[in-house]
Amino acid sequence: MTDSGSVGSFSSYREAISWLYGTQQFGIKLGLENMARLLSAMHLPDANARVIHVAGTNGKGSVCAFSDSMLQASGYRSGLFTSPHLVHYGERMRINGLEIPEPEIATRLSRLHELVAEWEQHPTFFELTLALALDWFRDDGVEVIVLETGMGGRLDATNAVPSTTSVITPIAIDHQKWLGIDLASIAAEKAGILKPGVPAFSSPQPAEVAEVLQATADRIGAPLTFLSDPQLSEMADVPLGLAGAHQRSNAALALAAVRAIGCAPESEAMHHGLRAVRWPARFERFFDGRIIIDGAHNVQAAEATVATWQLTYGKEKADIVFGSVADKDQHAILKVLAPIAATIHYVPFASARAIAPEQLAKDCHPDPDIPLTIAASLRDTIIAAARSNHSRTLVVGSLFLAGESIAILREDDFENSAQ
Repeated sequence: MTDSGSVGSFSSYREAISWLYGTQQFGIKLGLENMARLLSAMHLPDANARVIHVAGTNGKGSVCAFSDSMLQASGYRSGLFTSPHLVHYGERMRINGLEIPEPEIATRLSRLHELVAEWEQHPTFFELTLALALDWFRDDGVEVIVLETGMGGRLDATNAVPSTTSVITPIAIDHQKWLGIDLASIAAEKAGILKPGVPAFSSPQPAEVAEVLQATADRIGAPLTFLSDPQLSEMADVPLGLAGAHQRSNAALALAAVRAIGCAPESEAMHHGLRAVRWPARFERFFDGRIIIDGAHNVQAAEATVATWQLTYGKEKADIVFGSVADKDQHAILKVLAPIAATIHYVPFASARAIAPEQLAKDCHPDPDIPLTIAASLRDTIIAAARSNHSRTLVVGSLFLAGESIAILREDDFENSAQ
């Protein structure tokens, strides 16, 4: 990481990013007032930019990545905003696939710092990050913004941004502390991104979810379309850059959204965009496929991971490297993973909410017939996996774990360590 020199109220990128991370003391504050104030003060977003707004439980990042890739292939200047980042902060915002440079981050954070210094209600980390991204997108001439919600939808900061189309990916149980204890409650929060008169698209959903989404759409006058068999069939033979049968639904949803905002790609651009897409920690393969990293961190995502493994590798078993944070259903996730597990290695990783490997092994191990290990070091576990020539390793259970694992694999001296 490099410093960028003096930038306004901050002397360097390091100082700017340190201030931003310090705002995490303000926690998660669901609500739109602060974000609306930021947008108004900064005259954001660009009124000429079209916005694809994506909410849901699983597949949001993939739908955003497919949309962004097709837009680029069609010649549009596309801005992509996603969260969380896996390795470094700049991953959260990209223009035509290129991450925001550190000097841009520092300069724009300096302006934000000066703007909000006297605000009684201080913006959160996520609100400031979204404002930074939109500011950069406007100044760099972005024509279409692909915007992923952080959590939920109705009260998520991204919902303060006017959208051109709304997209809802598969909804499942997750973030119950914030969004509700059952599918209907969670669906109501996700449905909050629907806007009167703004076309909306949804993946096929469980009946109770579809009912809530449709009722909300009818009440506010949002034209909502659930993906149909013809739309899904359109993806049947299209080569995709992301592995797994579930990605065909994500690709179809992305195509519907891009068409809805008037950016329908030509057939060649569509195929190129869908084939060229890359998105980290979505069944991402390293060392010639000996290590696979997947950010699946809830039951529905784990089911998709297992289906993708079996589609790709048949009856071959995986050495599973597993870690999880405290607010997930580790028991259920591990039961889903058990049929493809040769061994489960419980590992530590750098998150304040990470569950100790010893506790996972004691309380959540899914089957006494599956061998287990309790690792002292994630890095040592990844090195051992890279050295193994007789089995494949699947790293799964948390996006934090996925990000840390990817960072280890990207280290300059990793290949030497793994020899």
